[in-house]
Amino acid sequence: MPELPEVETTRRGLYPHLVGRRVTDVVVRRAKLRWPVAEELQTVLPGQVVNAIERRAKYLLVHTAAGSPLLHLGMSGSLRVLPAAVKPELHDHVDWCLDNGHVLRFNDPRRFGCQLWQAPGTLHPLLQDLGPEPLGDDFSGRYLWNLSRARKAAVKLFLMDQRVVVGVGNIYAAEALYAAGIHPARAAGKVSAERYDRLAAEVRRILAYAIERGGTTLRDFISPDGQPGYFEQELFVYGRAGEPCRLCGGAVRSVTLGQRSTFYCARCQR
Repeated sequence: MPELPEVETTRRGLYPHLVGRRVTDVVVRRAKLRWPVAEELQTVLPGQVVNAIERRAKYLLVHTAAGSPLLHLGMSGSLRVLPAAVKPELHDHVDWCLDNGHVLRFNDPRRFGCQLWQAPGTLHPLLQDLGPEPLGDDFSGRYLWNLSRARKAAVKLFLMDQRVVVGVGNIYAAEALYAAGIHPARAAGKVSAERYDRLAAEVRRILAYAIERGGTTLRDFISPDGQPGYFEQELFVYGRAGEPCRLCGGAVRSVTLGQRSTFYCARCQR
């Protein structure tokens, strides 16, 4: 599933192509995605000018005066800006027709993505109860330490809880814990304030660097310009079970936490 860096890469890639453009029509070829495509995309969005594109967690909000489409890429979705003459392919489910002869095309083979609607002055239910942004001012080691006291859940699951902090998915949680030297299965309440300071710093560093590198392409993610993300080439533990640790040479191990595979080095992470 695309994580925060992939979604932020998508937002930045779309920005110059959408902001200031008028949506002239919306073509829905398949309305049944994870949730049905919101009716407002066809009844309200046409005629509106895109004022801004915002990312909240792993969602994109495309702001217009009449409201904001709320987009999620799901597990396999992608958004591309293409000439309108390019014929749609099998999994091209939604087109936003733009006033310059291009379309914003949503492709989603697994149909776990969404195109919903947030009315002006409201907050969509999917955005309620979310934690702070990991690259924002409200996120810090002290914040994590305060929230983790007495928690018995594994620190990796704690870090991936969207109510704690948004957008830190499986890949980047594993990489940040490795960089901070923290074993992913350690109880969140047993991690010291000092180590949480380091973990928060590594989360920030790794996410920022992954955004610079265009995200991580493992299966389906491509940016709006069609280019893959390159951070995959620099992963230290994720997906490397049985391979040597890049720091100590010991074997990278894998364990299942919360029904997700996680990867770690038993020598480097305590």
